[in-house]
Amino acid sequence: MNGEKRRYTHILFDLDGTLSDPKAGITGSVQYALKALGIEEPDADKLEPFIGPPLKDSFREFYGLDEEQADFAVQKYRERFKDQGIFENTLYPGMKELLKRLKEAGCVLAVASSKPEVFVNRILHYFDICDCFKVVVGSELDGTRSQKEEVVAEALKRLFADENIPYESIPYENIPYESIAMVGDRKFDISGALEFGLHPIGVAYGYAGEGELEAAGAEYIAQSVEDLDLFLLQGKM
Repeated sequence: MNGEKRRYTHILFDLDGTLSDPKAGITGSVQYALKALGIEEPDADKLEPFIGPPLKDSFREFYGLDEEQADFAVQKYRERFKDQGIFENTLYPGMKELLKRLKEAGCVLAVASSKPEVFVNRILHYFDICDCFKVVVGSELDGTRSQKEEVVAEALKRLFADENIPYESIPYENIPYESIAMVGDRKFDISGALEFGLHPIGVAYGYAGEGELEAAGAEYIAQSVEDLDLFLLQGKM
C-alpha cells in the first residue's frame, strides 16, 4: 500500500503517550500514592505501565491492592496530580503542528482518553490545543466510563449526535466507521478502535511494551510524530 492516498474524515486521539509525554507527572503521583500506603517505589521506570490504562485497575493489578486500598490510592494520586503532576507533562515535538494541519485539511478531531475528562481539558488548555478538537472525552471522577471502549463509544456519540438522532443511540447507521481512525500508544486504544470497526493506528513512541501494538491488531504503527504526519496527511506507509 506504499504511496496509496489515505483519507480519514474523523480521527480520535488518545492523550497520554500519544499527544503528550506525561511520565514525570503520572509516575510521581503514583509514587506519592504508594507512599501513603507504606509502599516505597523509587524506580519511576517501573511505573510506566500506569500510563494508559484506568488508574484504579493499575493499582490493583501491579500492587495487589484490594478495592478499598485502590480507592484510597486513586484519591492520594489525584491529591498530587491535580495541581502538580498534571503540569509535569510535555507535548511531543511537532504534535501541535500536526493537529493544526489535520484540522486545516478538513479532518474532524477528537480526544478519547481514560483520564478523567476534567483533567484532559485542563491539559489541552495548558498546551493551547483545545481549538483543534471538536470533542473531548475522558472518564468520570467516580471511575465510570474508564474503559477505552466506553470512551470511544462516548466520543462517537458526541461527534455524530444531532437534533434528529438521540444522543444515547449507538451504533448509528450513518456513522462512517470505515473513514474514522483511532490513534493511540497502548493495546487499549487498539481494542477500543476495533470494537467499533475504526482504523486502529498505533504510535511506537509512547508506552506500549515490545510487540504490544502488533499483537493487539494495529493496522499501522507510526514510529514518530513525523511518521504519523506522513501517514495521516499524505497516506505514506
